[in-house]
Amino acid sequence: MQTIIFDVDDTLYDQLLPFQKTVHLLIDASFPEAEMGAFYKTSRKYSDEVFEKHMNGEITGLELQTYRIMKACEDYQIKLSYEDAVRFQEVYLQEQRKIQLFHPMKHLLEQLAKQNIRLAVLTNGELNHQMMKVEQLGLTNWIPAEHIFVSGDVGCSKPDIQVFEHLENKLNLEKEQTLYIGDSYHHDVIGAKNAGWQVAWLNHRNRELPEHRLKPDYIAEKPDDILSIVNEWCHSLRKI
Repeated sequence: MQTIIFDVDDTLYDQLLPFQKTVHLLIDASFPEAEMGAFYKTSRKYSDEVFEKHMNGEITGLELQTYRIMKACEDYQIKLSYEDAVRFQEVYLQEQRKIQLFHPMKHLLEQLAKQNIRLAVLTNGELNHQMMKVEQLGLTNWIPAEHIFVSGDVGCSKPDIQVFEHLENKLNLEKEQTLYIGDSYHHDVIGAKNAGWQVAWLNHRNRELPEHRLKPDYIAEKPDDILSIVNEWCHSLRKI
């Protein structure tokens, strides 16, 4: 059975928007729009740097969150105290409770839900935090609750092959008929390709294609591209 599995953060919704609003509210109301994307990617780089420490229980969620914004600010010569970093995370969380699906993703979910294609979610993070986003985005309108998998609940995180094998076992997946859609090359592309799945890399942050033996099967430069990519993938399977 054809199965399409989605990442959540910066794949189904624009993760830059709540970050941008929080930066303007608490750090610099005049922070240049042209630099906001790079500032955001810097914070995500530092988040990824310590993510496994957090998942292994070596540091708390708050320690990860304050570390990433303080280190990003340091790179941009912005002074931010620990107390200010804590406040940043509080407001950032408030803004995350307002997230909305990318319009093309909503259209895609509506389209796929009418077809004989199974849908699922695989996202890294803490269970309660990620489920808050799932609820805000209304994902259970199209995806059964039992098809939503969060690494904090599974016990291992992308790109660890074990989390992908967990889904294979739970959903009885057929590798050659499984497509994963995600924005992170390290977590999503490498993880899913190692598992033998096909992958659509949503590269709407214009990251450079890494020098790596594993390559995505499809590359979307913007969310709108996902619609044609999924149609192409479905069509390719019908030919087999």
